[in-house]
Amino acid sequence: MTTYSVSLGVPRNLIFFVARLLRANRRKLGTRKGTRKLTCYQHAVFILAWMRDGGDIERLGAGFGMSRSTSCVRHAEGLEVLAEQAPNLLEVLLQAVRDGLAFLILDGTLVPCDRLEEKKTSVKGKVVDDFAIASR
Repeated sequence: MTTYSVSLGVPRNLIFFVARLLRANRRKLGTRKGTRKLTCYQHAVFILAWMRDGGDIERLGAGFGMSRSTSCVRHAEGLEVLAEQAPNLLEVLLQAVRDGLAFLILDGTLVPCDRLEEKKTSVKGKVVDDFAIASR
């Protein structure tokens, strides 16, 4: 197999920040030093490279010398560590009230649903389903 290097294109202090989070998680788990394929820094680069470019986790992990299963485990672990840093909805709403914001734009994924099982009428008088209304 041939490997190649690419530029990640993220600030170095971001890599160090994520590496510190991963190191704290390893301490919390009681992971012994030298028992992982990647250092915390390399693990941070692995996660940030996936977040930056997406792509095949197995292929990306192979570039770091990891097997498919190890790549998937480290990917999940890295995302979990980062997700723990995100505020929950209640925290965001309380902060918005404290900041006196008039409105918020909450970004998320729309999923089709039929919980009402009835058709809605749009402004133009056309009958559309819930998903079509939500996706405009």
